[in-house]
Amino acid sequence: MALLEVRDLHVSYGAIKALRGVSFKVEPGQVVSLIGANGAGKSTTLNAISGLLHVTRGQITFNGQDITGWRADRVTASGLVQVPEGRQIIAPMTVLENLMLGAYPRSDRDGVETDLKDAFDRFPRLYERRQQKAGSLSGGEQQMLAVGRALMARPRLLMLDEPSMGLAPLLVSEVFRLIASIKAQGIAILLVEQNARKALQLADYAYVLERGQIVQEGAAASLWADARIVSAYLG
Repeated sequence: MALLEVRDLHVSYGAIKALRGVSFKVEPGQVVSLIGANGAGKSTTLNAISGLLHVTRGQITFNGQDITGWRADRVTASGLVQVPEGRQIIAPMTVLENLMLGAYPRSDRDGVETDLKDAFDRFPRLYERRQQKAGSLSGGEQQMLAVGRALMARPRLLMLDEPSMGLAPLLVSEVFRLIASIKAQGIAILLVEQNARKALQLADYAYVLERGQIVQEGAAASLWADARIVSAYLG
């Protein structure tokens, strides 16, 4: 059984049909990438799954449950956690407070403390800056914080929306090493990333979105070898 399955998903912004029958799935432990041009519907897809957008038609199933129409907080508590585009850390709060915000739905205090230690082990710079305001961090540090906050929720599936956006090339490589380490933990990942080359190198499977529809899919390695994909998305 797929961990996440999206069937015939339709989302509209007023009269504009942003998604028109999108269907795909993510297996346990798998990295799946959604690639496509700006405006193709990638972020809309993640926001609809997260409960941030109203679904006009279709079904979203996670871990065997129909979560279509669930509120965003309930979706997160179920183990499906999104790192949004632009990071959206809470700038006036400290690094530590932002991390603890990710664990807000949890009641296992000992587990939270363990995961906080793991987060600081994974991100030593966040430990050094734990009492600083999050808004004072660099862009790369803010991305680390956003991912760390999401991991504090103990996700079964992590959705990453443009994690390398606005980062210098060296930091982009660091972000993808981080994603690979999360994959190695067995956490499934749904990745939206404008850098299609990096995304396909990391992903197991990928779907191509154009104008709100899936137009192609396949093993990431096969799409990497597809001349049309190379021409359209890999330069």
